[in-house]
Amino acid sequence: MTADLSLRAPQNGSPSTSDLVGRLSTQLTTLVRDEVALARTEIQTKAKTAGVASGMFGAAGILSLYGIGLAIAAGVVALDLVWPLWLAVLVVMAAVFLITGILALVGRGKMRRAMPLVPTDTVERIRDDLDTVKAALKDRRRQ
Repeated sequence: MTADLSLRAPQNGSPSTSDLVGRLSTQLTTLVRDEVALARTEIQTKAKTAGVASGMFGAAGILSLYGIGLAIAAGVVALDLVWPLWLAVLVVMAAVFLITGILALVGRGKMRRAMPLVPTDTVERIRDDLDTVKAALKDRRRQ
């Protein structure tokens, strides 16, 4: 895959234009192929690293869910020391549902503010720009 990159001079001392163009074409093709191969290798390496990192984030998420479950169980056990078990479970369950409801309401409010998923400010600015251009064209035609 290596190309002849030498600049051999013909018998009269300087290479012809066609020789130079031919060498340029060969060298550019080789350069592009090598750059594409290098980019492919770099992307593959980064993709493997990103895949491993994604797996680690997934494992951390799953373990954090187990941690939350254990924290809830610890809360029930702690309250069981002062209340009957059924009351401790009921209070912790109510607290979990209350937190869940608050998170759902806050998330719904943020989602409503994000909707629609159209960049309305940008669209408005583009419309203003178009109106300005149209007005300028009309003024120019009148002159």
